[in-house]
Amino acid sequence: MSRIESAAATRRALLDEAAKLLDSGGPDAVTLRAVGAQAGVSRGAPYRHFADKESLLTTLAASGWDRLSSKMQALQKDSRLEPVEKLRAALLDVITVSRQQPHLYRLMFTTPAGDPTAVVRAAQRLCDEFLAIITEVVGEREAQRYAAIMLTGAHGAAGLEMSGLLTTAKWRTTAEELTDGLIAIIDGADRRN
Repeated sequence: MSRIESAAATRRALLDEAAKLLDSGGPDAVTLRAVGAQAGVSRGAPYRHFADKESLLTTLAASGWDRLSSKMQALQKDSRLEPVEKLRAALLDVITVSRQQPHLYRLMFTTPAGDPTAVVRAAQRLCDEFLAIITEVVGEREAQRYAAIMLTGAHGAAGLEMSGLLTTAKWRTTAEELTDGLIAIIDGADRRN
């Protein structure tokens, strides 16, 4: 293995361990020392890849956005699904991250303490992929407006679900039901136009 390959493997191991620590204990559990120990590397190794904890967390957040973007890109190319099915699946992918990795989800929607460029770029890629999906449903003219409504709605449903409010006696609903309701509104509006 070359030095470049070794460095890439070390960086990947550090990110994998940081993600595990984030999942199990939130951002406070992620320290460069703990990540290095979990990855089985020297104490100094994490500092050769990340300037500080914030740059590591920023990289994790950007990676989260990138994974969601890749899922949306795959949905967009899936010829077996109808456009509305792609839209529903894309929105539920966002909600799934909030359920399976709540600390990562919150991190993705938190402005980084350091340079936000990587997170902004990754989030923009997701928006572009999502825009392509929703364009198939509502057309190019209305796509940006409806994309913002849909992503805001999914994020709101995820947040309400994470807080436990959706299951209270007042609401008694699920994020899936809210997502389906949003899609029905768009589908109905599209038919009226």
